[in-house]
Amino acid sequence: MGPVRSSRAVSAGATISDVAEAAGVSRATVSRVMNGLRGEDEITRRVREVAERLAYRPSATARSLSLGRTLAVGVVVPDLANPMFQAVLRAVTDGAYRSGYGVVIAETAGRDEREVDVVRATRARCDALVLVSPQMSEQALEAAADELGPLVLVNRSLPGSRIPSVNVDYAEAMYTVLEHLVELGHGSIAYLQGPASSPSNRARLEGVDEAQVSFGGTSLVTLPCGPTVADGYAAAEAVLATRATAVVAYNDQVAFGLLAHLGELGVSVPEDVSVVGFDDIELARYAAPSLTTVRVPHDELGAHAWERLSALVAGTSATADDHESDTRTEILPTQLVVRASSGPAPAGSATPVAVARRTPQPDGLAWVVDGADTVLAAGESRLARYREGASMADVHAPRPHLHPVRSLAGTRITAASPADRRHHHGLSLALQDVAGSNFWGGRTCVPGEGMQVLGDQGRQVRVAVEVADGRPGRLLEQLEWHGRDGEVLLDEARTLDGELLEGGAGWALRWSSELTARRALRISNPAEESGSLPGYGGVFWRFAPADEHRVASSLGSGDVAHGSRSPWLVVAARHGTAWTTVVLVQDRGRPWFVRTTPYLGAGPAVASGRPIDLAEGHSLAVRLAAVVLDGLHSPSAVAERWYPFGARLLAEG
Repeated sequence: MGPVRSSRAVSAGATISDVAEAAGVSRATVSRVMNGLRGEDEITRRVREVAERLAYRPSATARSLSLGRTLAVGVVVPDLANPMFQAVLRAVTDGAYRSGYGVVIAETAGRDEREVDVVRATRARCDALVLVSPQMSEQALEAAADELGPLVLVNRSLPGSRIPSVNVDYAEAMYTVLEHLVELGHGSIAYLQGPASSPSNRARLEGVDEAQVSFGGTSLVTLPCGPTVADGYAAAEAVLATRATAVVAYNDQVAFGLLAHLGELGVSVPEDVSVVGFDDIELARYAAPSLTTVRVPHDELGAHAWERLSALVAGTSATADDHESDTRTEILPTQLVVRASSGPAPAGSATPVAVARRTPQPDGLAWVVDGADTVLAAGESRLARYREGASMADVHAPRPHLHPVRSLAGTRITAASPADRRHHHGLSLALQDVAGSNFWGGRTCVPGEGMQVLGDQGRQVRVAVEVADGRPGRLLEQLEWHGRDGEVLLDEARTLDGELLEGGAGWALRWSSELTARRALRISNPAEESGSLPGYGGVFWRFAPADEHRVASSLGSGDVAHGSRSPWLVVAARHGTAWTTVVLVQDRGRPWFVRTTPYLGAGPAVASGRPIDLAEGHSLAVRLAAVVLDGLHSPSAVAERWYPFGARLLAEG
């Protein structure tokens, strides 16, 4: 390092001149270094060392003039009194201050009609925005991003948008809460809704709808409420009128108000009614009784929002791992925190809705019609629900899919329409491109333009479905694959076979599809052909969020599985203290598409490496076996025992 001049003692704070003199450079050089406008070299390192030694802090006014920016960011929240928003704001502020930015704080006071004006006024005083739980329409948000960007969303994401956001999956979290209550025997559950305009409330309602399908014998009632303690207090009598034995509140504040009024009415919690909140704010553990709630990582939401915003401001925002996402959304995990406010349903009110049992039923597996769906059951235990998918949004490429799928112990191991990639639906057969139509869902890869929303999605249409005669564990289905313009491109014969394993170790599923071309066509993998993205598309399993996961193949553990042509792949996931191991077996030597971040998903990729050309009347076979095991099974045990079992299952098909 070059010479560093000694400096005089600075009693009132070092100045830029002090640093320049001590480092032997000009004031302009110091300014460029401190504002991040000079590359990394010997001089830059020397200036930083001197600045640190002298505890020099640039003048905010001088920096603003030098950079042509305010060096402030704006944070707009609906309600400053809400502890959840306070935590997000605190985390953004901490990150901003550490980076030399000030923070402009604005509140909409929950008044949707003034939100756009507040956002616009705030942006006039700062360089960029964080919008926390914005209520405005998707069109208004897109317009705001075009006019007022850069900005980052918290607790909100837009399908098909390039606006970066940090969110949690409230639908998934709500499903987890309801599953917890159903397992406690509650047959009648009420949800106290938040504001009708709230996107997170709508996501919670999606979770309610999902649970209603999964737990058909359970009554799920939604009641209008609001976001405040007073709203929860006022809702108590309406809750009791439903005769529900459990209540889920929109947030913890609503739950506090409800608990207070129930106590005044002489209703015991959880003996008479269980109460569950959302957010896990600090007071939740000190409520009487302590509140069961969903822990939302507020601090992490704010910290991650600042990271993304600072990258936008610096012009270094990346879209890594965004190759087929509906949005540039980062999903952070939630956690159900069980405390004293939830308990078993009152005696005499419990509903025998079986999620799954730890002991398999002796009569094996059978497909059972349940409304528009078909359920794979072991006695009263529901292991998998097969949905027609006709009501899926067109942009998701509607198709039949399995969800939820569970282990024998009852652990749910699929996710459907998660907030990061809405077009992922449990376990399904989805292809990137068939004769120019997108049967994967979401955006399409366009050479030279990246992933684009084109409206080119196709649809799988059910023609017939039935349980095979004499084989209750075999489901037979006939499908047509309709292209973007309605043309039938493929006919499919699909067979789903379920089988229990000996000794109650688990159960297995064989998926077998025969796709026959109506005309000459090409099945391709445009994302891979672009040269920048991995091959994907085929029978694909989107796994449920897990606390921990491990992936292995015949080549070893970890990332080596991705792209390998291993005959088997093992995905183990821990939910709480319980492990579930899924062994996927193929017989076609296709490369595995494996994702472990930002989500967990896997399947053998069809048409990876080169397109598949089918002549009229010619067929393509797509097959996969899955062995679902409770507990954590080592790769060696999989290779020795469960891979041979899966291979035999495929051979018998």
